[in-house]
Amino acid sequence: MRIVVAEDLYLLRDGMVRLIEACGHQVVATAATGPETLEALRSWRPDVSVIDVRMPPNQSDEGLRAALTARSELPGLPVLILSQHVEQLYARELLTDGSGGVGYLLKESVFDADQFLDALERVAAGGTAMDPAVIAKLLSTGSPNQGLDRLTEREHSVLALMAEGLSNQAIGHRLFLSEGTVSKYTTSMFGKLGLTDDGNSNRRVRAVLAYLNKP
Repeated sequence: MRIVVAEDLYLLRDGMVRLIEACGHQVVATAATGPETLEALRSWRPDVSVIDVRMPPNQSDEGLRAALTARSELPGLPVLILSQHVEQLYARELLTDGSGGVGYLLKESVFDADQFLDALERVAAGGTAMDPAVIAKLLSTGSPNQGLDRLTEREHSVLALMAEGLSNQAIGHRLFLSEGTVSKYTTSMFGKLGLTDDGNSNRRVRAVLAYLNKP
């Protein structure tokens, strides 16, 4: 994969670059500020990027806003936000723009290299990689959308784990269900959310976006 790494802390940025390249991927550019991040995304159009939220020049939300701008110009550009902070307003906009290929992990929740690389690969493939704490924060306000009202408690549990990016097999392990049972729940859930298999989009991503798209 061709990857852009945007992080203002040198040691963390260098560590991610070394880890990614040790696993056979190519870091095509690095960035330490918001403007540098946007320029790298525009120039390289990477397979996936890892972006911090708070970067110079103002240390507020420059990284996240750079990701939003780039995705508005290059729809579906895969972006994995890796931060210590949850910026609700811009995070919601990033995660519900409907184009998939997004992730948002908190640095404190990434415990090993395999977890990080798995998240990168899922986002690069057009999927999602969501930190449970980020999901909880984004769902802390607003009321459920119309389709979600029809889901059972178990279907909500399956969808929450799907939002983290887990496969049916992994969801089954977490909920002590067979993979076949999880598949039945997802099929029912897709029907209730009105997500038909049109062959042009990923229903799992669309279900996650519906889950996160609170008013």
